[in-house]
Amino acid sequence: MNFNSTDTKQWSRMGPRAMFGRFMLDIAKKNKKLIILSADLGRSSGLARFKIEFPNQYISIGISEQNLIGVASGLADEGYKVFVTSFAPFLSMRASEQIRMNLGYMKHNVNLVALGSGLSMGFLGNSHFGLEDIAIMRTIPNLNITCPADCSELGKVLNDYAFNDRGPSYIRLTGVPGSVNVYEKNYKYRFGKNITLSKGSDVLILSHGSILGQIKLSLNTLKKKKISAELVNIVSLKPIDESITKLLSKYKKIITFEEHTTVGGLGSIIAEKILKYKINSQLYSFSLPDKFGPTAKYDHLLKYHGLDASGITKKIINLFKK
Repeated sequence: MNFNSTDTKQWSRMGPRAMFGRFMLDIAKKNKKLIILSADLGRSSGLARFKIEFPNQYISIGISEQNLIGVASGLADEGYKVFVTSFAPFLSMRASEQIRMNLGYMKHNVNLVALGSGLSMGFLGNSHFGLEDIAIMRTIPNLNITCPADCSELGKVLNDYAFNDRGPSYIRLTGVPGSVNVYEKNYKYRFGKNITLSKGSDVLILSHGSILGQIKLSLNTLKKKKISAELVNIVSLKPIDESITKLLSKYKKIITFEEHTTVGGLGSIIAEKILKYKINSQLYSFSLPDKFGPTAKYDHLLKYHGLDASGITKKIINLFKK
């Protein structure tokens, strides 16, 4: 899948959920074995048009996520290319046993698209926030986990999974319409391989999802403060690109940012690598706290948790002041 700067602007305005539906329309025209299953969230998943154009390739199971995974695994076993959609907490928690046995254990090639991960559900609040989903999903063997940085990367991921057998996968959608683009120009996506977004020498910043857009905005301010930052998109949280270990050893200061609870996410993954390989570096992890927070507009929530561009900049500058 290729794109240009005009595409990225339009896709950003539409947002990740709408673009999921748009990308799947294009994929369905090329792959007749594609089937999308929804837990009664066709419109919320951006699939309203898909349902009309490909009625035989769309199934609404209803609000029954455990059954959703069972049906999906059966279809995958019959050779269909299956994508499943529901909100992040309902997939990762309500259906976790079925994901563990039907997908992780049986290795059925089902792609779980988790809507509204992180704080992006805004006023729907903590019942719909995907705060702990990475921590839960990464405990399941054989499950790939990725969190696209923007709609451009989402398109790359969906096309890769739709035309290759990657095994069971969890695709975590963060951000809202209008979120900052990370990729302005077309690039080569490689399954599981990290992408360096900015070169630097003073500090290594690791992140994933739409927060990368906020970090990207902060880089100009950091340069003015004479802080040279290397920014890397952790394209795959599981399996993680093992080349990251060489990069970790090059920096005294390593920072992770993520829209996920402080327990079990990217910060934990990197801490495990540092411990395993006895890397002599300082790790600073910034994420969502291990507690339920307020309900508000997405932009306000990012600011509240210090995960907007301004908050990120302050956190990094303070580390160098110390």
